[in-house]
Amino acid sequence: MTRCSDSGEDSTENPDRNQKKRKKRGKHVSFPPDEQIVSGFAEDAGGTDDSCITLMDVIGAYQQSCSKHQVQPRETILQQLQGVCGGGSVECLDLKGERLDHRSCEALEVVLKSLHFDFINLQAAQLEENGASSLLDMILYYESTTYLDISDNGSMGTSSWRALAHLIKQSVRLSRLDACNVRLVDYPVQSLSKALLTSRLRALHLNNAQLSGSSLFTLVRALKTNRALLELHLSSNQLNGYQDAMQLGDLLIYNNTLQTLELSDNVLADTGLEELCDGLSRQTKGLKVLILKNNQITERGMNHLAKTLPGLKILEVLDLGDNHLGNEGIQVIREPLMVNSSLLHLGLSQTNITCEGAVALAEFLAESRLIRRLDLHQNRVKLGGLMALSLALRINCSLSHLGVDPIPPQELDEFLTETQKRLQAEITQRCNANASRLQRERER
Repeated sequence: MTRCSDSGEDSTENPDRNQKKRKKRGKHVSFPPDEQIVSGFAEDAGGTDDSCITLMDVIGAYQQSCSKHQVQPRETILQQLQGVCGGGSVECLDLKGERLDHRSCEALEVVLKSLHFDFINLQAAQLEENGASSLLDMILYYESTTYLDISDNGSMGTSSWRALAHLIKQSVRLSRLDACNVRLVDYPVQSLSKALLTSRLRALHLNNAQLSGSSLFTLVRALKTNRALLELHLSSNQLNGYQDAMQLGDLLIYNNTLQTLELSDNVLADTGLEELCDGLSRQTKGLKVLILKNNQITERGMNHLAKTLPGLKILEVLDLGDNHLGNEGIQVIREPLMVNSSLLHLGLSQTNITCEGAVALAEFLAESRLIRRLDLHQNRVKLGGLMALSLALRINCSLSHLGVDPIPPQELDEFLTETQKRLQAEITQRCNANASRLQRERER
């Protein structure tokens, strides 16, 4: 929960020695030259070389650091640290919505030096140039977190992005970065992309970051050779079905490490799906999850998917929810789904499916020995569709979850209401039985 402090000597009394210690560790921290950062826990705690820090020491040190930098201690920070003292773990330093000016950031060094966090949340912290760059340098120097969120900080300047890039390249602990709702254009995207060439990041969330066009090209060019990133989230970037989709298709051709690609709430459309399918067909290992919710895809796009599905050996999750597929689109992919040998989860919520589409999916379920989850929420599947799905589950031994909405009561008389309840109960029972069987097989 806590870790041992560095030397108990006051580093401000011997700055030359402190600088030598940092160089010896191989760290290269570049704080603003006209400011002095707190750089020794012992100036607050007064411990000795091998003393182990307590959380009460950290609270006291933070309060003294705030006094030194002439800022008020943040009540939210004190409460979080006190909560840890009460028996919790150091899971999160949540600074969401706090206004962190330069001095407030400097005062945090004793906390970042003394504790490791699973998650540091700086979302909407109104980070400005000097404060942000100093704080990011500290997080790197002390390896303070594995997950960092800097979303909704639109005032970070050039030096802040340079510090973030250095953190991404050098940190051995940071595995996830969220930078959503910021403009990733010009220097920010160039700096981020260059850092990704050699980073250890495993997950990157860049939702609503204006990445369409040249910005996406810059990012993809770096990710084509990246062999560490496993998850890439690019929802709400207005990605189009032409140049943007072509770049994403190329990414799938050249990158066989990425396992999750999340592209919800864009405008890839049918032409974009064609480009993605071209890249998917080249994947011999890698991509397991593809999320394409709300991308203006129609039944015409299913023709491209139908050509790709039979040959897929890797993809396990495909979510096409909130697209206008209709029954016609489901009919197009019905047989290719039967042939596919990898898909475990198929998302089709709110895709304009009625009983006709449900019957086609029931035929697929009756043949499949792999599918685990099928999401049909927010579709108008009535009794005929429910009956077909129920019958298919008498044969299917793999499906453990089938999401389907109840039929509105006003559309049913008493007899049909009872029939619906019986069918939904049968579906639930058979899914639960499949889930139990799969669990037993995993435990063998």
